[in-house]
Amino acid sequence: MRWYKLITVCIFTCLLSGLLFAAAPSAAELTISAALSLKPPFEALGREYEKRHPGSRVVFNFAASGVLQKQIEAGAPADVFASASSREMDALEGSGLLLAGSRADFAGNAVVLIAAKNASLRISSFSDLNKSDVGRIAIGNPATVPAGKYAAETLRSLELWEGLRPKLVYAEHVRQVMDYTAREEVDAGMVFRTDALSRGSELKIISEAPASSHTPVVYTAAAIKGTKNEAAALGFIALVLSKEGREVLRRHGFMVKTQK
Repeated sequence: MRWYKLITVCIFTCLLSGLLFAAAPSAAELTISAALSLKPPFEALGREYEKRHPGSRVVFNFAASGVLQKQIEAGAPADVFASASSREMDALEGSGLLLAGSRADFAGNAVVLIAAKNASLRISSFSDLNKSDVGRIAIGNPATVPAGKYAAETLRSLELWEGLRPKLVYAEHVRQVMDYTAREEVDAGMVFRTDALSRGSELKIISEAPASSHTPVVYTAAAIKGTKNEAAALGFIALVLSKEGREVLRRHGFMVKTQK
């Protein structure tokens, strides 16, 4: 009888443990597709989110905003999208792919002209790009890379676009622009200020584009409609918008509004 009772207790305990395990919510794995220029601050915020939510895991997919937009439109898994311009977010919102009410602008940036740190060719302004000894200039592909779109707007505004078109080398993302420039495979490049600062040992900022020469650089984030991790997605966006999130972005050179 004693053995029967012991077996019964064991079976009951195992069943109860199984029920409790099944009832416990599984730790969220949050997939965030974000503009490549957001890599340093977002990785820091991802670690902070995991620290605040033990058992959760933040997985990043960094690429050009236009590439990420196409991936999401094609059904690639993503809980949050963070874009370096409103163009890509507008397209997803127009297609009904964003969670209603989740979209939020969170940072700004500047467009800068860069060269290799120890470049022998002297370039001191955007107008110097017209010099005959400037052979190649790297910018992101304006069709898919927000930094490239802003670069094209800047060059058009400064009335340099037509004259410089034969010199332009289109890259698939800002990191490629910086690689080309750092290796002096091109004479100059155009990226976001934060990108240039992240490679300060290899690159120097020659000039910052006038704010009036391009549409404002606005970073925006939203949860993707149909996400299975809605609460976690909104929680990460809230962290980005928080005082702590803004401070992380500011430390990495982004422009953020003062928290009221």
